[in-house]
Amino acid sequence: MIDFDSLPQPSERRIAVHVQPAAERALRSGHPWLFDQAIRKQSHDGQPGDLAVIFDQKRRFLAVGLYDPDSPIRVRILQHWQQAAINADWFAERLRAAAAIRQPLIDQQTTGYRLVHGENDGLPGLIIDRYADTLVLKLYTAAWLPHLRDVIAGLQAIQPFDALILRLSRNMEAATLPLGLQDGQTLIGEAPEESVIFQENGLRFAADAAHGHKTGFFFDQRDNRAFVRKITSGRRVLDVFAYSGGFSVYAASGGATDVTSLDSSAPALAAAAANFALNQADTLVAAARHLTLAEDAFDGLERLYADGQRYDLVIVDPPAFAKNAAEVERALAAYTRLTGLALNVLAERGILVMASCSSRVTPDAFFSTVLRATSAAGRPCIEIKRSGHALDHPIGFPEGEYLKCLFAAVTD
Repeated sequence: MIDFDSLPQPSERRIAVHVQPAAERALRSGHPWLFDQAIRKQSHDGQPGDLAVIFDQKRRFLAVGLYDPDSPIRVRILQHWQQAAINADWFAERLRAAAAIRQPLIDQQTTGYRLVHGENDGLPGLIIDRYADTLVLKLYTAAWLPHLRDVIAGLQAIQPFDALILRLSRNMEAATLPLGLQDGQTLIGEAPEESVIFQENGLRFAADAAHGHKTGFFFDQRDNRAFVRKITSGRRVLDVFAYSGGFSVYAASGGATDVTSLDSSAPALAAAAANFALNQADTLVAAARHLTLAEDAFDGLERLYADGQRYDLVIVDPPAFAKNAAEVERALAAYTRLTGLALNVLAERGILVMASCSSRVTPDAFFSTVLRATSAAGRPCIEIKRSGHALDHPIGFPEGEYLKCLFAAVTD
């Protein structure tokens, strides 16, 4: 349980910040970040979570946000253009607005979704995912620590829950250990024994919310998984970078005869097998043959080709290859190679699904790279669909658009 008295108190003294012209233009356009090098001067030094009020060159209000002296993103913007009292009521209203956007999901037999998507929901550096009656709150900056009381109070009023789990980005350890906070800690309620069970479009999944990657599951691909379910009837499916088998289970539920989940992580594949077991009441899932392969994706695709394995639908959903601008060219080369390897094991008139979650790689760059690779391999494709984020991952600024997914049918 969390001891709220151990958390730092919000300061009543606000920091006045004056910015460079380029930053002023970015803030006027609604950008949620102010970087340290963009600050021209400030009234005084502050602590993580202090409120910083940003002014233009004529001393007019631009924005107010959370100050973090230990991050190159010095201020994460909460409110643009119009002044506001940042308090418990303000946080509750932001949470209420975020919940309203997700309401359609509740009507789709879905109890697992992202409730707050950070900057894109006006709460930068804060992620909240719902797994049925368990909420997972992930912090990317210590600036949220003085405001946790208000955020949690708002959640309890708007989105009642049985348990609340804290997840922390790697840079948070120094700030949280002295407060007795650690990654995976249950702040409120009973700690889950193992995994939490939730529904997505009527299918059941288990997630390790306390220790799994990110918060345990990738909700952003929900719509793309649902589309896969529509096109897998009677097909042999290969799911590369399968993680806990989200795409794999959907493929089986769509009527795939065989589903192979390939991932380098044996624990992730054990989770995929467990997710298949959770859905045995679905007669199509129960009928599908499921195979897991614990291999590097590149090596595994080469081996499957050499072994003569062919699939009617190949899904490639890799982790982010480009964390910064310097890595973009290498990422595009990796997508080119993966496309070629996937096409090698794709049967005639098969369907290729290629995804990218690297925000540094633009949609145009990704889609054109994949399509060039299909032509270079002598297997040109007809596009079926281009897609991106699910409803619970709104896009509020350019860097917030990271997910790209291409569905294409080879024409040979």
